[in-house]
Amino acid sequence: MKTTRQNVILSIIEKQEIETQNQLMEALAQRGIKSTQATLSRDIKELHLIKTLSASGKYRYTAPSGDEVPGYDDRLRKIFRESVTSHAAAQNIIVIKTLPGLANAAASTLDSMNLETLVGTLAGDDTVMLVMKDSVSALEFCKEIEKML
Repeated sequence: MKTTRQNVILSIIEKQEIETQNQLMEALAQRGIKSTQATLSRDIKELHLIKTLSASGKYRYTAPSGDEVPGYDDRLRKIFRESVTSHAAAQNIIVIKTLPGLANAAASTLDSMNLETLVGTLAGDDTVMLVMKDSVSALEFCKEIEKML
């Protein structure tokens, strides 16, 4: 639910000029997602959303790219180095093995990368399944995983 809501938030702010949390809450409600102000505040913090000046002269929420988030790459690499034990691609699916109990952390990190070629993640206790758009994307991301490790 949280990941879905946060993905919808990213979609909304990409397409609309959202200035306030109330506007964001209304936009979510129009899409059938009810949220509280406290939940939105946490989502905004977790997504590292910032307000930037738009072409219309209004401030709007925007999502920083991965390299704009302070410590993003360091945190990502640390999570992978400490939790991932192996990975393999099969067609458009990547299976990542982690130490017991750390698959959710690895999947959450991957979700936060907002990769265009990542369709979704599914985490168990020590296994993460990534569904990529195609097999080429899966192979390319496996190379990225190697760099992170």
